[in-house]
Amino acid sequence: MTDYVIKRILLFIPTLIIITMITFLICRLAPGDPTEMKIGQTAEAQKTDAKNLMTEQAKEFYKKKFGLDKPLPTQYLIWMGNMLQGDFGNSFKDNRPVIDKIFERLPITMSISILSFMLIYVIAIPIGIYSAARQYSFLDRTTTVILFVLYSLPNFWMGTLAIVFLCNIEYLKIFPTAGIKSEDFEALTTFGKIKDLASHFFLPVVISSLTSFAFLSRQMRSSMLEVIRQDYIRTARAKGLSERKVILKHALRNSLIPIITLVGGLLPAMISGSVIMETIFSIPGIGQLAFQAILDRDYPLIMAELVLASLLTVIGILLVDILYSFVDPRIAFTKKSS
Repeated sequence: MTDYVIKRILLFIPTLIIITMITFLICRLAPGDPTEMKIGQTAEAQKTDAKNLMTEQAKEFYKKKFGLDKPLPTQYLIWMGNMLQGDFGNSFKDNRPVIDKIFERLPITMSISILSFMLIYVIAIPIGIYSAARQYSFLDRTTTVILFVLYSLPNFWMGTLAIVFLCNIEYLKIFPTAGIKSEDFEALTTFGKIKDLASHFFLPVVISSLTSFAFLSRQMRSSMLEVIRQDYIRTARAKGLSERKVILKHALRNSLIPIITLVGGLLPAMISGSVIMETIFSIPGIGQLAFQAILDRDYPLIMAELVLASLLTVIGILLVDILYSFVDPRIAFTKKSS
């Protein structure tokens, strides 16, 4: 197993290099000029007209400062060399180290993602199992309708409705509108802080989970139905085993194999999926940071976010391969590595 993991990691290295090359070219060749964005920010700070500062000398100054005056291959090699040393450069917008800005907001996004992950799997898998075991029952039909409705509704639309109807004093002011904590958070008691955080996290966590929850429940139901139609399940029932033991001991493990495949996509989704929720609820996380970096043409920050998403994707794929062996011991790493 160790040899297989090492081989996969070595295989992922050229994959990451190719990904960084493609994303680097996309960032550099995309419309927009970061030097003009920076001059515009400077003019706004000085409360003057940007046209007065938009000179060729100013553009050349910022191009040289940002390293954009060099050929693209040279820029990429310099960036790659710095990245391998853990240096993602400084943000074009405020000149702060990119790695500091990411680690400043990463715990917030990770908290929402982990809570969503737990909510999805803790609820979706039992519902999928029960629906498969009680196929065509009233509860199965009811959950099928509800899950299809949830799956068809986009997260951003549900988030907007939640803000309008659950965070608006004209309707129901149950949850706060934005942020992760109240302004008087530090003055609250321990219980008050927990309650305040829970009220801020509830809507983003629940709404970001709904679509994945509906999809996973249906996948679990389909996988379980396929397994319980196998001959060895009929044999287990013929031996007189209880339905509970047949489902949980014999059918569950094999039905989890397709579900494990979905785990690999959840890690990069922590960043990509958080963009919508963090923008709607004004949460200062990685997603909102990435969205603002794109608007500002902040190349170092965009590249760092893309590398992080790529790394999480690679880790997710490796994690899926390892989990396969625990769920199904028949899977041999030596065969897969060959």
